[in-house]
Amino acid sequence: MKVFLSSTYLDLIEHRKAVVNALRTMGEEVDHMEIFGARNEEPTVASLEELDKCDVLVGVYLDRYGTIPKGSKTSVTEQEYFHAMSKEKPILVFVVNEDYDWPPKKMDESLTKIKKFKAKAAKEHTPEYFTSPDNLASKVVSSVGRLAKKLSPKPAFDSSSPIPYSSPKPTGSTLPNQPYFFGREKELQTIADAIAPESRTWGALIDGPGGIGKTALAIRAAHLSADTLFERKIFITAKVRELTPEGEKKLTDFTRPTYLAMLDELGKELGEENISRRAPEERPDALRLNLAGKKALIILDNLETLPEEERTRLFQFLSRLPDGNKAIVTSRRRSDVDARIVRLDRLSHDEAMQLIAELATKYARLRHASQTERDDLYYITQGNPLFIRWITGQLGREGSQCHTIAEACGFLAKAPKGNDPLEYIFGDLLETFTENEMKVLAALTHFTQPARPKWIAQMTELPERAAETALEDLTDRSILTSDLSGQTFLLPPLAAQFIRARKPEAVTRTGDVLIDRAYALVMQYGGNESTDFEKYPMLDAEWELVAAALPRFLTGSNDRLQTVCEQLRSFLNFSGRWDDRLWLYTQAEAQALSVNDKENAGWRSYQAGYTYYLRNQPAEVLTCAARAAEYWKDSTPRNKATAVQLRGLGHKLRQDYPAASATYREAWNIYRSISPESIDVSSALNDLAEVERINKDYPAAERDYKEALRIANKINDHEGIAVYTGNLAELALDRDQWVEAESLAREALAISEKVGRKELVASNCGHIAKSLLKQNHNLEEALSFSRRAIEIYMHLKSPELQQAQETLAKIEEAMRKSKS
Repeated sequence: MKVFLSSTYLDLIEHRKAVVNALRTMGEEVDHMEIFGARNEEPTVASLEELDKCDVLVGVYLDRYGTIPKGSKTSVTEQEYFHAMSKEKPILVFVVNEDYDWPPKKMDESLTKIKKFKAKAAKEHTPEYFTSPDNLASKVVSSVGRLAKKLSPKPAFDSSSPIPYSSPKPTGSTLPNQPYFFGREKELQTIADAIAPESRTWGALIDGPGGIGKTALAIRAAHLSADTLFERKIFITAKVRELTPEGEKKLTDFTRPTYLAMLDELGKELGEENISRRAPEERPDALRLNLAGKKALIILDNLETLPEEERTRLFQFLSRLPDGNKAIVTSRRRSDVDARIVRLDRLSHDEAMQLIAELATKYARLRHASQTERDDLYYITQGNPLFIRWITGQLGREGSQCHTIAEACGFLAKAPKGNDPLEYIFGDLLETFTENEMKVLAALTHFTQPARPKWIAQMTELPERAAETALEDLTDRSILTSDLSGQTFLLPPLAAQFIRARKPEAVTRTGDVLIDRAYALVMQYGGNESTDFEKYPMLDAEWELVAAALPRFLTGSNDRLQTVCEQLRSFLNFSGRWDDRLWLYTQAEAQALSVNDKENAGWRSYQAGYTYYLRNQPAEVLTCAARAAEYWKDSTPRNKATAVQLRGLGHKLRQDYPAASATYREAWNIYRSISPESIDVSSALNDLAEVERINKDYPAAERDYKEALRIANKINDHEGIAVYTGNLAELALDRDQWVEAESLAREALAISEKVGRKELVASNCGHIAKSLLKQNHNLEEALSFSRRAIEIYMHLKSPELQQAQETLAKIEEAMRKSKS
């Protein structure tokens, strides 16, 4: 049956598209103005000529009267209606539901005319009332289906005619071939349980981000299901395209992109050849009855392609599957359905390595990749199988200039149109995001660690509840990974790369708010005075927000950047964020140097060097000391002494103790010439005492430690008091003074806890554990202190970890002996 679609155009563009697509899916021919093409005659003549060729007019009427041709008093749309009436053609009338949330009406003469026309059409024909495009399409399809059934004459039975051949009903499986599959054992077991006969659900719904392997998992689970459970295994996909290393390929011949198309395909698979000729509302129940007594496993793939109303109807159909039938469904959108939900995440490292090894049998260049390169590929793709296959495919693609994994990953950032995996996965989604969702996504691009809703609300200037709603909706669509119990959300790196490229203005706006908020936090809760230490927990709680802003500080004002570095100096050290400290200060040094700010370049080099000292990297310490000395060659005596002192730390790590002692004394003398009792003087004395302790000159070491401690007490330097008291405890351990060592270490630990410097906390926990072990009492307490030290050293990646582990082993051995 040929359908003529009559309506105004501009106000019903999306509605017309939905109707045309739905009718064509039914197999009906549709005539509509968009396909008339250029013609010599005026529009009304062309339109009525096309209407004459059609069997039925579908009239859709909103609030525009439409174009009135020159010399006429009625619009083209109304003329089409009366022409169909004059030709006695069937007319199906669809009128807007006035209760729906439509744009405001323009009050003019045309509104009066359309009201009169709609009233006349509704009086002469029983109308249906529509709202959304999907709602209208569904109602048009149902009405056309009923009309087609009514108009189709039933052929009289002729006993003399031969009985038409009926093809046998299909059997077996239409599952795609699957040459390889790796891992996902837990998910496969969940699906197996869901499709077992005793399961009280209709099956399993697999959701997850694009390209994560939902289809592959569904096919694998179906292949593994016992043939004794299912006589038929039917695979139907709504996917309209696929991505290969060469680019996107349409799946026109294999896709069933609507609810009705899926039902029609299922009917054909079940031997119901004429299912598509039934009225749309009759098909689901006809299929349900057909499935009764059968054992079919139905795999419905890529349901996110369907409009929400159609997905709902499909899930309603699945919830009424007769006993013996089960389904496996894949979708990016999370739904509340009566099925086992399988949330699919990235491949594990081992699973990804198996996939890469399999792909290496196909791509020669991939076979030569080192394990480090393969690990990098896993990190960049975040274990997404589609990205892994596409990137490795660039190594084997004809004409590709990519010879290494690094080059292939770099090609991802400039992939051409039609062969862009980021566009393939995320492009269709971009237009579906609400304004709030787009703001939230732009804000999340700045985070490499999970973010809290309150931070996103601050950056987007949305009410916190509105931000939470957007975050939850994006999580339901598998755009974000989230920890709902901890209320944190993360945008995967490649998705963030796509949003940054496609929505740079939104990203910039949220970034500007982020940097202002981070700067305020750093200024309020950072600092290096002893009175600032108690504020560090507040900064610690907001650190991921501040860390997200650091890359933007590096591209902004140098003065602001150096201020942030100075405010964070003690905090980063005390909280054990040594990786962050090294990265920030190395970058900030380069930034300062680019504007000839040698003063701050020297301090950033010194602070990076001190962090290398804590990690026992002498070559890096000496390199940083040399750079600081060069920057400060025309600077103040104090700065020059600081570079000298850093050089001494490098000599000490290299066990060149005479050189270390000489440089410490040089620095000490410069500091004393500036002020006889200062933090700098006590720090140099402490370094000198450390070399004396190593050289077993215990009296000299005790003298200098105690003098450093006296100065620290006098100037109220709490950090120094913690350091020097802890060093006296270590000196007591060297002297086998176990009781005194325990007492000093406990005193130092209490101050270190208050100051909040984790490295000192670990050190003093270790001293207490050793002293208790040597006294051979309170070994349970010693065990607790030892484990705490190890935990902190592991977090810090400290070279002291090995010694702490050795102490723990000795304590455990002593405990075993005492029990025996």
